Formats: sequence, structure tokens, C-alpha cells
Amino acid sequence: MITSKIPIKSKSKRFRTFIHKTKFSTEVPAMKEILQQLADYNLWANQRLFETILALPDEKQKSEVPSSFKSIYETVMHTWNAESVWWQRMKLQERIVAPTEYFKGGMKELVNESLQQNRNWIEWIDAASEAMLDHVFQYQNSKKESFKQPVFQMILHVFNHGTYHRGQLVNMLRQLGVEKIPQTDFIVWSRMKR
Repeated sequence: MITSKIPIKSKSKRFRTFIHKTKFSTEVPAMKEILQQLADYNLWANQRLFETILALPDEKQKSEVPSSFKSIYETVMHTWNAESVWWQRMKLQERIVAPTEYFKGGMKELVNESLQQNRNWIEWIDAASEAMLDHVFQYQNSKKESFKQPVFQMILHVFNHGTYHRGQLVNMLRQLGVEKIPQTDFIVWSRMKR
């Protein structure tokens, strides 16, 4: 297949955007559009998987299953924790408070909080300028080590992290005998959007 690359102007110093002309598309989307797609996909995939999880009895949601975290409940809690912590870091909050420090709700409340965090990312990315996405911010990890990172890289990490743990949740559901598990692949979501 013959393609041609034509650079287009971008204010970003960290990524260059090219128009790729192929038989399938006329251009590669800019970073903001990619992040918007991933944010929408993240919410969609979580909603689908959470519907299956919420249909389970409470004892199955909290049953011990071999994985990174000992139950479906704890895995969902971890993903919300991680998104919330990254959100607070990006917002340059002085004291980072992980939801596990105060949250005592059940799975339904956990799912609602997690989906609200997903919506926060969508709203922020929709309103973000290219300069905001390219902005380098400094943060500390849980070991108090300092790092500097462009915001867009952190957001890519957040969505990649969510995909990783959705895969674990699917595996845990299978171990618990759940046979009807919705597809949550990005390609499935993107086909629906055409």
C-alpha cells in the first residue's frame, strides 16, 4: 500500500502529527482526538463490564479469586483509586487522598464513583487545549519519588491501566463461572462509532 506523509503544524514539542493518506482514511487524528476516543471508550468498556459485575451476587463480587487483587471488588476499587490519584496529581492537589482511605460502600456505589471519575476525564479532555495536554507536570509516586511527565502521557497511562485491569476482571469472572461476558475491545467500540 502506498502512503504519503504530509506534516501538519502542531504547537506540541513532544509529538508531530502527520496526515497519512491511505485507502482507509485521510488523516491520523491529533493527540486530543485520540485521548477523546480513549476516554469515551474507557467509559463504554467499564459500563459494559460493570453491568455484568453488578448482576453477580455480593458474595461472588467479593469472592477470593487468584489475580493481582484478591476479588472483583478490590480490583474495581484499585482502578478507581488509580484514576482518582492520577486525577489529583494532574490537578496539582497538595495532599493526594486515595478513595480507599474513606470509601466503605458496596459494589453499586463503587461502580457509580468509578464511572463518575471516567466522566471527569472525558469532560477535562474535551475542554483541554493542546498546551494543557502537552504541559509537563511534576508529581510524586506512592514511594515519594518525584517525576515530571507531559499530561498526555499520564492520561494514556490511565487508560492503558484500565484496559489491563479489565482483562483481569474478565479472567476473574470466568473463574467464577460467568459465561456471558461482554466484549470490551477498543476495536468493537470503534466499529460501533462508524
